[in-house]
Amino acid sequence: MLVGGIGLTALALTEATETADLTLAQWRVLVVVADTDGVRIGELASRLGVAVPSASRLVRRLERHGLVTAERADDDRRATNVRLTDRGRQVRDVVLRRRRGLVERATADARSGLSDETVAALGLLADALSRFG
Repeated sequence: MLVGGIGLTALALTEATETADLTLAQWRVLVVVADTDGVRIGELASRLGVAVPSASRLVRRLERHGLVTAERADDDRRATNVRLTDRGRQVRDVVLRRRRGLVERATADARSGLSDETVAALGLLADALSRFG
């Protein structure tokens, strides 16, 4: 499922023109940042499984695209908080909708023989999984 999920995400990123040519790594940043109300670069790096300098580079690229903001933390001037911009949230939502559409198209035939309850349960599962990007 993971490989399929990554493949679907890559396809959704390619097909959604609003994504400003995001890479999968940049997409992962948007997903993590969207789940918080500001995440510090060190925490972001930890969640992504990358070094802090790599996370900082990803954030700078996303800032240039207007998808995130990075500002010094009020409580610790050494720390930087990253937040999604309205455009970043919009891009994230577009990609998630596109990805959901790809999944629905791919599974349309398989769903035709299932009960309404099973189809509804699979929809709930797809919604839950979409939060993981």
